[in-house]
Amino acid sequence: MAEGRDWYEGRQEGLGAEFLAAVDDTFDRIHETPELYAPEYKSVRRVGLIRFPYVVYYRIAGENVEVVAVQHGSRNPRGWRSRV
Repeated sequence: MAEGRDWYEGRQEGLGAEFLAAVDDTFDRIHETPELYAPEYKSVRRVGLIRFPYVVYYRIAGENVEVVAVQHGSRNPRGWRSRV
């Protein structure tokens, strides 16, 4: 996420902070309704950030939510699978 923040901040002052706010908003949405998004691979679910081309991959583990990856949408969508 720091890499994404730095990239956006380099494009426009304040945009890096907006990117991190979008990540936080997505984490909040996941926390509020973790089962809203369907499992995509094994038990891992995905949700896209609003306004930024990033995806959060996560899984529900009991009463907790584990974030598996936050990556740019243009990256190999299977790259995170070795983490599960």
